Amino acid sequence: MIPPADPSASDPRPRHAEKPCIAITMGDPSGIGAEVVVKALADPAIRALGRFIIYGMEEACDVAAGLAEIDPFWFRVPHEDVGEIRSGVVLADYDEFRVPAGVRQPTPECGEASLKFVTDAIEAAKQRRIDAVVTGPINKAGWKMAGCKCPGHTELFAREFNVKRSTMMFVTDTLRVALASTHIALFDLRNLFTIGLVFQPIDLMDEALRACWGIEHPRIAVAGLNPHAGEGGQFGDEEARIIEPAILMAREIGINVEGPFPADTLFCPDRSRRYDGIVAMYHDQGLIPVKLMSFQTAVNMTLGLPVLRVSVDHGTAYDIAGKNRADAGSMKAAIRLACELSSRPAFDLPRVRSTPGEFRRVPKPAAGQIEP
Repeated sequence: MIPPADPSASDPRPRHAEKPCIAITMGDPSGIGAEVVVKALADPAIRALGRFIIYGMEEACDVAAGLAEIDPFWFRVPHEDVGEIRSGVVLADYDEFRVPAGVRQPTPECGEASLKFVTDAIEAAKQRRIDAVVTGPINKAGWKMAGCKCPGHTELFAREFNVKRSTMMFVTDTLRVALASTHIALFDLRNLFTIGLVFQPIDLMDEALRACWGIEHPRIAVAGLNPHAGEGGQFGDEEARIIEPAILMAREIGINVEGPFPADTLFCPDRSRRYDGIVAMYHDQGLIPVKLMSFQTAVNMTLGLPVLRVSVDHGTAYDIAGKNRADAGSMKAAIRLACELSSRPAFDLPRVRSTPGEFRRVPKPAAGQIEP
């Protein structure tokens, strides 16, 4: 069960204006990214949580604000001139990009623009000018059209920060679910399912629960792959051959992890609330319960990075783009989570070295010795 934030806890780290600085990338200009960003930050309660830089296009944000009858609340700055943000919302405008009106599909131009928003936000994170990155929805086909070799945000962040291990985790009000495998066809998973594939999300989730949430002794549950977690080998041997050895490896380095459990009962509230996080074996096994319980407010978080990166848990929604019909709940939740985690005393992700591309990883703290 996710514990509430401690309102009495003070943050000993020096921070300008005592508020985190959050980069928000607009996403694909032809999708609903501008709309959900504008609607989310139009809420004064969300804006009060931090300082914000929108990496995007003022033209798209103006259109979204006009349709929603929202008065612009940002200060526009050419993206090459963005510096320190003392308060409020700054829009880093990429006015060199032009998106044809009414285009609601992936294009090389939109792919190039959304890719540039993200790479510039990553550069700001490397320079320690921001505390976290919140990413809006992109289209993977658009990035491919623009010549990007990475299929999506997770892979791009991992490449740019030179990390070898990264994992997707989804956060709701009641669940944290990490995935052992992501965008892999089920019939292909059998050839890629290894002890290391299962161990990685357990290890990275344990690290994140300690570093981001300040949980000294996280409890993690692991789902089985097969029906009834294999039923003692009657429905597959992956539990005994792969999942159980991965759990044993994790226990040997001090991680409090249990399983494998049948997935059809693990996500029931009576059982899931016993744990701080759950590791699912494949995409839909983890995402179906997440979206059933919190479709409008689930947040995607990348584990294993030296910067906090969270994202909306939805796509570009071309079919409703430009119609003022997009729900900003997931973007609000992503911004709120980024601000909350980066402001917590326990927050201590691995930090950037002075040498570009090199990072140091903070070792697991001993019990009772989590440092701010």
